[in-house]
Amino acid sequence: MIDKATVDQILEAARVEEVVEDFVNLKRRGVNMIGRCPFHDEKTPSFTVSPSKNIYKCFGCGEGGFPVNFVMTHENMSFPEALRYLAKKYNIEIQEKEVSAEEMAARQVADSLYIVNDYAKDYFANQLFNTDEGKSVGLSYFKNRGFLESTIKKWNLGYTNADRDDFTRAAIAKYYKKEHLKTLGLTSKSDIDFFRSRVMFAIHNLSGKVIAFGGRTLSSDKKIPKYMNSPESEIYNKSKSLYGLYFAKQAIRKADECIMVEGYTDVITLHQNHVENVVASSGTSLTSGQIHLVSRYTSNMKIIYDGDPAGIKAALRGVDLVLEHDMNVKIVMLPTGEDPDSFMKAKGTDGFRKYLADNEKDFLFFKIELLMADAGNDPIKKTIVMKDIVGSIAKIPDQLKRAVYLQETSRVLNVDEAILLSETAKIIKKDLKKKDIDNKRKNSRNNSNNHPKPTLAIPGSGEEEEFFPMDDGEPPPPGGFSQPSAAPVLDDEYQERDIIRILVNHGALPYDEENNTSVGQHIVANVRADIDKIDNPLYKTMLEMAISAIDRGDPVTAELYANTQDADMSSITVELMADPYTYADWEQKGVFLQTQKKPEENQVLDTDQAILRFRLVKIKKLIDLVEKRINEFSVDQNSSEDFMLTMKVLQKLKIERSAIAKELNAVIF
Repeated sequence: MIDKATVDQILEAARVEEVVEDFVNLKRRGVNMIGRCPFHDEKTPSFTVSPSKNIYKCFGCGEGGFPVNFVMTHENMSFPEALRYLAKKYNIEIQEKEVSAEEMAARQVADSLYIVNDYAKDYFANQLFNTDEGKSVGLSYFKNRGFLESTIKKWNLGYTNADRDDFTRAAIAKYYKKEHLKTLGLTSKSDIDFFRSRVMFAIHNLSGKVIAFGGRTLSSDKKIPKYMNSPESEIYNKSKSLYGLYFAKQAIRKADECIMVEGYTDVITLHQNHVENVVASSGTSLTSGQIHLVSRYTSNMKIIYDGDPAGIKAALRGVDLVLEHDMNVKIVMLPTGEDPDSFMKAKGTDGFRKYLADNEKDFLFFKIELLMADAGNDPIKKTIVMKDIVGSIAKIPDQLKRAVYLQETSRVLNVDEAILLSETAKIIKKDLKKKDIDNKRKNSRNNSNNHPKPTLAIPGSGEEEEFFPMDDGEPPPPGGFSQPSAAPVLDDEYQERDIIRILVNHGALPYDEENNTSVGQHIVANVRADIDKIDNPLYKTMLEMAISAIDRGDPVTAELYANTQDADMSSITVELMADPYTYADWEQKGVFLQTQKKPEENQVLDTDQAILRFRLVKIKKLIDLVEKRINEFSVDQNSSEDFMLTMKVLQKLKIERSAIAKELNAVIF
């Protein structure tokens, strides 16, 4: 349990740009920073970080929050786990008691799986360094590969002995659940150790937690698989993981390039020799999820192949996905018989870097050269190759880049550019049609559960037009569709929301400097009596929190709502703070506002207007109720005392409504 003072210290220390930059490559845009969203696949960056507000917001998929929310969502952590992560990042000490078996059982499954993997990592390391078999077999292997002891420990390398169930028995003795051991693939269905007589490679997620393992046999027996890997689990998705990315992400960002290799030892050898912007796909063709991971840090990828033509051709099919993500791809082919590990040892760091620089080829021209060499003079094969090349070019989303590639391909293949352009257009049209059909089917499935399709009313037409969400998670155009709300919009929700918006953004700012009154104090003083009239329960709770803060003498700030474990409250807070637009700096050009202050400094007028609109809509609602009550009186009751009193109430409400409308310069119909 973390005490409140430490929680406050952690939340105060965490800066959103520093936390997010560990996972996303951000670029400065005005006062904000922007990058590709880590929560959905997008080609055009719509993920915005506001250092001044300490929030992030994606205007494509709607995800947003404060530093702790980012860690919770991105790393699938609970609130306490996210706090511990941030405390470690900012060197804030937390006194924690030892986790008991009961507490372990009470944690969420994902947390338990991380804990089990952490135990396994330490167990394998202990086997490597502190057992005779581990030292003579496993440690010797790693040292023969040239790995330093510091490298072995940094990468959490380990060893498992030949005994059938040593690890499983040891884990159960420490109160780790067998079901979790099986889920993670550490224990087989027959209750024996999954990894035996293997050197072990720990696979980390972006925050450094161990999510899986790879085990390599040192046996020469061909019947034994060379590598065995953990199965997928709640914390491990192979298609969305890259070996070494946790250690490489800063170097990738700095170099603005990611080097892709195949194996674990390739990555470790290159890192140890100061080529650190390198990761591995772990023997699989690149997936969309893996490319998306890389695209957060750079748009440039260099793929190293080790000379097997059949393997290269198979791998090239996956590289089209890289082009779809608008990545720039270079290919480097190592000499026959070499892999990155052996070639680094042979050439050294400088020689390795020089070879990459001298031998890198653009992906497309590498593909043309490779496939055309196979085609020879066979016209049918040449045609097939050309269609393959055009298919790759069609994947490139950037129109200008696509045009340049078509020009160069026309020159290299000596084919009329117009023909290539026509073929490319056909493929793009076909892909767009398929995508549109898929989107409509997806929307149809989503709406089949008695949910009406979203419609856009055309004013004055009496008709409604069907629309579908924008592709690729792009932010809506100015004046376009907003994020749909999960809850129905209540009659007075917009006015209630505006009160909360001002509390979140301006609550601590001065309203009346002469009387030392803040915006939050003024709103609470004017709305406190009407709190029972607020329809939206979340807004009501937030106003009650503001009242409590004012009564305690505390300011009303965004942090009041952000630093709770209420996901809905945190989400609405960020939504009210975030803005996809920034104001043009006209003052530098000598153009100034003449009639009022800049919007971010105009909290007094903003507050007055919001309170008046809130009171007006509530009075209108009361008037409707009173008029309904009057209509329920019979003709015989029109002279009764109750009727006359109700009429006086109605008259008074209408007078008050007119007064508020006058202040707002509004016309009442």
